[in-house]
Amino acid sequence: MYGPKLDSLSSTSPATATALLLTVVTHSFGRDQELYSEVLCWILLPVIFKARLFDYDPEDCRAIPLTHNKTRCGRALSLWAVAGCVAIVSFCRAEGDSFKLMPALTPLLLTAQKSWEPRAHKQEQSSFSFLSHLATHDRSTALIAAFSILTLSNWDHHGLVFSVIAIATSFVVYAAFLNGTRNKSLWPGLPDFESCIAPLSYRVTFILLAGLAIRISIFSVPRSSILQVSILGFAKALYWCFTARTARHTSWNIAATLGSFGILSTCNTFNLSSEIQAFSFVITALITLGQIIGSIPVQTKRRSALWAFALVLLAPYLANLVISRAQFDNTPSFSQEMQHPVEALADRATGEFHDLVKRQSSTFEDACDEYQRRYDERPPPGFEEWYHFAKSHDSPLIDDFDSIHKAILPFRQLSGKQILERISQAHTVDGIDLWMCDFSGSTSTTECSHPERASDRHISLQFNKLLGNITGLPDVRFLANHLDEPRVLFPVPEGEILSHDSEIDVEDLGRQPVWDKLTKHCDHRGEASEEVENIETYGLPFVTNLSSTQNLCKHPEYGTMHGLMMSPVSFRLIQEAVPVLSTGVPSTMGDILFPSPAYMEPEFLYEEKTDVKWENKHNNLYWAGSTTGGFARNNKWQLFHRQRFVELAQNLKRKNYYLQVKDGLIQRVKSSFLNGRLFDVVFTRIFQCERKYCRHQDAYFGVKAWANKDEALRSKFAFDIDGNGISGRYYKLLASRSVPLKQTLFREWHDDRLVPWMHYIPISQSMEELPELVFYLTSTEPGRQRAKQIADSGRLWYSKAFREADRSIYVYRLMLELARLQDPKREADLS
Repeated sequence: MYGPKLDSLSSTSPATATALLLTVVTHSFGRDQELYSEVLCWILLPVIFKARLFDYDPEDCRAIPLTHNKTRCGRALSLWAVAGCVAIVSFCRAEGDSFKLMPALTPLLLTAQKSWEPRAHKQEQSSFSFLSHLATHDRSTALIAAFSILTLSNWDHHGLVFSVIAIATSFVVYAAFLNGTRNKSLWPGLPDFESCIAPLSYRVTFILLAGLAIRISIFSVPRSSILQVSILGFAKALYWCFTARTARHTSWNIAATLGSFGILSTCNTFNLSSEIQAFSFVITALITLGQIIGSIPVQTKRRSALWAFALVLLAPYLANLVISRAQFDNTPSFSQEMQHPVEALADRATGEFHDLVKRQSSTFEDACDEYQRRYDERPPPGFEEWYHFAKSHDSPLIDDFDSIHKAILPFRQLSGKQILERISQAHTVDGIDLWMCDFSGSTSTTECSHPERASDRHISLQFNKLLGNITGLPDVRFLANHLDEPRVLFPVPEGEILSHDSEIDVEDLGRQPVWDKLTKHCDHRGEASEEVENIETYGLPFVTNLSSTQNLCKHPEYGTMHGLMMSPVSFRLIQEAVPVLSTGVPSTMGDILFPSPAYMEPEFLYEEKTDVKWENKHNNLYWAGSTTGGFARNNKWQLFHRQRFVELAQNLKRKNYYLQVKDGLIQRVKSSFLNGRLFDVVFTRIFQCERKYCRHQDAYFGVKAWANKDEALRSKFAFDIDGNGISGRYYKLLASRSVPLKQTLFREWHDDRLVPWMHYIPISQSMEELPELVFYLTSTEPGRQRAKQIADSGRLWYSKAFREADRSIYVYRLMLELARLQDPKREADLS
């Protein structure tokens, strides 16, 4: 029999309360401090016990006498085994999300204790209560554990391997000290925890230091704060002491339940994307607290006072509700005379779109005149056939193809022969990594070749699909870039002429800063003054002029705000006049734009059956993706565009801005609050980084193992952001019933036909306007109405202007311009 002594129960409630407080503290720290603090913890433990800071009765330490060498050897090996398991648990916590399965430890330990000491369990059942049933009944503990695991994992298996290892080794540690099972436990002959704290501590510290040395040699020194390590290490040591004291009068089962409470209670319910999920955490933690109270003998004094820890759970949850309501109450009242920036920008965009559609030419003669007016030259040969092709396919645009003309115009300084020579010369340059493509007008087919590669990432397939039914086109030769990143930089200073005989070189700038290269031709002092916008944004960077927002020369701050500028994965720069087709380019580069073949990929195609009606969509902003966009070689990865977005949406820096009434005026107000119910944003893969910085990012962000490719369509607002280049999922979002929120520095072929704030919502590079924007669109009636209008407008326009026929019309016109550019009879235009 091993029941607690009645005269010693008075200290159980205070010890349990302190253990509860400490488990909350220890689970509030990040993974970066884990290993160093664990070493400190086990160094402090024997010091604390030796100093008698915890008054325990030596008679309660049921150490088995060591009567012969075999017993001594067995105990030593048992201590090494337990110490190794303690160290493994610590390494699992440091390396990954290892807590998802920890609630299963309670029923596992309970089952082990019952199988090893069935008589003691029967005696325990004599004093039954509802709470003790939660703590000691097999089915109850199993159901609670299952519910807790589902709440913690949310059906996400990320970190499952670490969780399995952590729960297995934790089981070994706690099972070794289960009360009353000295002769039937995993490690027979092992005394109580307090009795072997010194030899166990030495072994744990040795293994941790050895493992830490190996880890440092492989991954470098972990990031840590001396102050945080000290606080966490001391808190861990005290937690072990008070848990051991509590377990002396209950069982080491309670250690597992205390750990589950710490995990559940420290989840930030502010940042959870679902109200149901947040409520589940609160309920599960309350039940776990009930299990802890139920584990303590009924006759223990002040046992019910432990329910005060429910405030740890309820306070953040209720605070989120109160703050959310207060934010709504402080929302300014806007009117037609004093509009919210969203309304003013959307109203202006509606007028711009109507003007765009209305001004398109309705006859071939009008189209020729408009071409002459815009570009000061006659249309290329074949333009009449192109016009009739466009009209026969109900193209909503006839005149607005400015991006083609702007990209080709600089090359007009070279003759047609020189253009063909440059193309042929460039294809033979070592390391240029471009595809030579030949379109045959007689067969309407395109063939692409590469000296080293076999797959062109569907470049030829797309041209064959878009031009396969078009006849009468001349032969065209062109270079195509299959890489995500753009290639050509050759702005010519005013008054100078392009050189046609300079040697073509490729500069490999992969994993290096490229900002200075891309902006070296910018003359900031000579920049034309921007048109003054008459839309009041109250200090928030709402995008009022997309062209200006994307202009690198006007935004030197972009050099440390985008992964492409800071450390592109690959960047093979050509600084000569070579016509290269790419899918997206920043404002200072000279690639010629063509539709990305990525939009043809099955995973990026929109399917009606996977979409959801607007009223059935989640009222939040969704994004899930990987850490593409730049290669992390140092700690500056936190400045990359995708990392900054996820950091903001997960409120990791607690720096947000809203529009509120202050001193009677509408002002930008800084706040640490971000309603997590309005954001469902997560990384699903950490890569494109050195091992050390991959680990840093994995520890910093909440990472999910997998996301359904159509999950974004279940939310009303879907975010789209640059990766290494353009984002292939953009068209799926435009075609859907959701509102696309788009952040990009890349120009694409379709920019002439999309109107920001009419068909989608543009987002600035700083994203400071995002919290206010999402709040307005999700939480105010005018905002919800405007969001529905933008979703419907974008979807309708996509069905009219982004069909396969519309891409054919664009590529058809591009081929006409390229054919004229490389016509051997065309002379150089030096005017």
